[in-house]
Amino acid sequence: MSQAPSSVLLVRPSAFSPNAQTAADNAYQSTSDATAEEIARRAFDEVGALADALKAEGVAVHLFDDQGVDRPDSVFPNNWISMHAGGHVALFPMYASSRRGERRADVVEMLKARYRVQDVIDYSGLEPDGVFLEGTGAMVLDHEARIAYVARSHRADPVALERFCTNFGYEPMVFDAVDESGAPVYHTNVMMAVATDFALIAFDMITDDRRRAEVSARLSARREVIGLSSAQIAEFAGNVIELQGAAGRVLVMSARARAALRADQVAAIERSVRIVAVPVPTIELAGGSVRCMIAGIHLDPRPLVA
Repeated sequence: MSQAPSSVLLVRPSAFSPNAQTAADNAYQSTSDATAEEIARRAFDEVGALADALKAEGVAVHLFDDQGVDRPDSVFPNNWISMHAGGHVALFPMYASSRRGERRADVVEMLKARYRVQDVIDYSGLEPDGVFLEGTGAMVLDHEARIAYVARSHRADPVALERFCTNFGYEPMVFDAVDESGAPVYHTNVMMAVATDFALIAFDMITDDRRRAEVSARLSARREVIGLSSAQIAEFAGNVIELQGAAGRVLVMSARARAALRADQVAAIERSVRIVAVPVPTIELAGGSVRCMIAGIHLDPRPLVA
């Protein structure tokens, strides 16, 4: 049950822009003086550069282009799909109506053709009831300990979370977390990440002392815990993902996140992985970074047939 997948899904957008529908609860979104066309072009190029960087590390990249003009957040596929060992795929209900068209049948069909998929569980039917769970944005999954860490928000409904954890065999660990302004954290993967040998987390953002201690105990039982500050979280230092490359495991993050890390934090991380930092400043205008851009494929590949 590897924590670090060797294959990933990326979506390259044609009409990227910070999403007005998600700005109300995503405090990490920002604006730019660039034109809409320039922002979209830069985002397109940044996804391509990330794909190239991952391929250079020996990570298998499935890059899909999004031709839609009404899906500003399509660059973040990890919110609508997750893929799990044993051949299981989940499709998730999305909070913003503008994001629901991001779910793509062609991606699912590619997975069935290239990997061993046993079942696809679609939770999107919960959307009309106002029940949402935005994938591995809302949940940070410890695949080895089978724990789903979740910052409570309207993007992580307890009904959908319970269904997912029952179907996929995870124990939910839910907590309240706020940013420096006191606003609830919109996605858990902004403030924490779980790798094979370590975890990154901003404990100070968890509001309840007892729950903070419980989260710390569960994480430290299996791995070294590296604390982050809320200021580092604002620089996307928690929005990172561990992947398996051809020459070993790497921790992929944005150049902005890498610049926010202290020397001792870098040293702790690099005891087990090598950091790969890629600049994605345009994508980060939307309030997400490299982790949000990558959907890890935890599936067994099918043998290639000539």
